Amino acid sequence: MKRVLRLTLVFCLSLLVFACGQGPTFLKVGDPAPDFSLIDRQGKTWTLSELKGQVVFINFWATWCSPCLKELPSMQKLYETVPETKFKMLAILNNDKPVLADFVANQKGITIPILDDSQNMVGSKYSLTGLPETFIVDKQGILCEKFIGAERWDAAAYVQMIMKYINQ
Repeated sequence: MKRVLRLTLVFCLSLLVFACGQGPTFLKVGDPAPDFSLIDRQGKTWTLSELKGQVVFINFWATWCSPCLKELPSMQKLYETVPETKFKMLAILNNDKPVLADFVANQKGITIPILDDSQNMVGSKYSLTGLPETFIVDKQGILCEKFIGAERWDAAAYVQMIMKYINQ
């Protein structure tokens, strides 16, 4: 009887897996960046597809993430270095409280637009595996770089990388 029950369970699980498709798809370099619209802390709506023609730096972060907090100052320096007319940087607050982001931004002098994704709607489109994660989207809306973990964004190599995409 136990054997029949196990076989039935395995059969049912197999049907469930096949009925649901091949599972989640993961965003990879070379894919079109998923479009989104989010509101920043000043009330402005940002829509990724409206930023075509510019290089877009998308960083997912949270106030409870210590590596995220460490990389924010270097992001701010990069934001101040690269010409705003050709480059947009969006700091997307993921699974966190916007009022806490406001506090952190004030404490650290962050002027980067902070967009609210407290419900993880955009984060799920980008197949986040953790925080921080950063995506560089080229002028045509294609994901050209993906970084998992904190980086020193004001380092010369990253500034050169961004400028390379701007000049393409």
